[in-house]
Amino acid sequence: MAKVVKRGNTYVLDYYDHQGKRVRKAMKKGTLLKKAKDRLREIEESLTKGTYISEKSIPTFQAVAKDWLELKRPNLRASTWSVYQGHCRNHFSEFDELKVNRITTARIEKWIAKRQGEGMNIATLRKILVTLGQVFAYAVRHGYIAANPFRDAERPKTQGCVKESTIRVLNPEEINAFLGAVEKQKYRTLFTIAIMSGARQGEVLGLKWSDVDWENSQIHIQRTFNNQAWYAPKSKTSGRRIDLGPSTMAVLRTWRLACPPNDLDLIFPNEAGEPLNHNNMVIRYFNPALKEAGLGKVRFHDLRHTYASLLIEQGENIKYIQTQLGHSSPTVTLNVYAHLMKPTNQEAARRLENAILGATSHKMVTTKEKGVTASTVTP
Repeated sequence: MAKVVKRGNTYVLDYYDHQGKRVRKAMKKGTLLKKAKDRLREIEESLTKGTYISEKSIPTFQAVAKDWLELKRPNLRASTWSVYQGHCRNHFSEFDELKVNRITTARIEKWIAKRQGEGMNIATLRKILVTLGQVFAYAVRHGYIAANPFRDAERPKTQGCVKESTIRVLNPEEINAFLGAVEKQKYRTLFTIAIMSGARQGEVLGLKWSDVDWENSQIHIQRTFNNQAWYAPKSKTSGRRIDLGPSTMAVLRTWRLACPPNDLDLIFPNEAGEPLNHNNMVIRYFNPALKEAGLGKVRFHDLRHTYASLLIEQGENIKYIQTQLGHSSPTVTLNVYAHLMKPTNQEAARRLENAILGATSHKMVTTKEKGVTASTVTP
């Protein structure tokens, strides 16, 4: 029969494990009787459920994270796996040496609160938490813990010194100033395509001449080139056809005549006919053009945000914007760009009135009665 016994100033858990072997486990000095009993109760429950693992067999969080990373490696892009690895290496030091079953929801919430107090960017923190949750889910699947302590942890909220990531959007004047500051035709064409299509950096670098639909004025996104490796589109909706205007198509036609032939049929090859190195492109051509145009700090990805925001500003349908961006649903587009929507839209209100009242040849008449303004519809 399982019991808690006292030996000197220390409580000892005395029970039989799943193999019928007697186990005597001494609690840390200073442990209260209640905590010892609670721990024994946990052990008894795990023995009953068949989830018991001896304390010596339970790995540390660091070991679990390492095993999880190795499991994920074959099924992830190298860039994505590298992000996960960076999270595990740089952000979970408080958990690393702890047995994974000793990490509680309360401890996780303290970890989250500490990062918020340090001012960690809210978007970055949420991405790190996705990794943390997956590590604990792996531990549950392999029987190291009975339940995922991360599941019930309170998620971070946008408040205090935690700031949402800033989207930098260029206006038409800034776009023209930027493109005018790009001297080389290849890079001026590349940046033009990025702005006018909203394609991601890797999608632009991976474009081939065979992806251009000259008849319908479209480019077809069929692959990406990231971190010196080729990838298929990350999702079904990422592979898409993007509409381009006549001026942009003219820029492409002009560059096609000047583009050096290459075995890969790339629209933007380097001198060796291989895909461009994105770091070199940004450092040598993108950033200097921004500086020349006096635009300050702008990320390449902000060209995509610029494309989306300008479509929103001119009132394009959100479903159309979603398909052009390659988002999985309009909800994703709205979550990213809802703050760019105009708070007022009198044009929409007028169109609604015209649609309803104009169809029946009615008009709005304003009358005053007893000092109160009222509106009635009259034929």
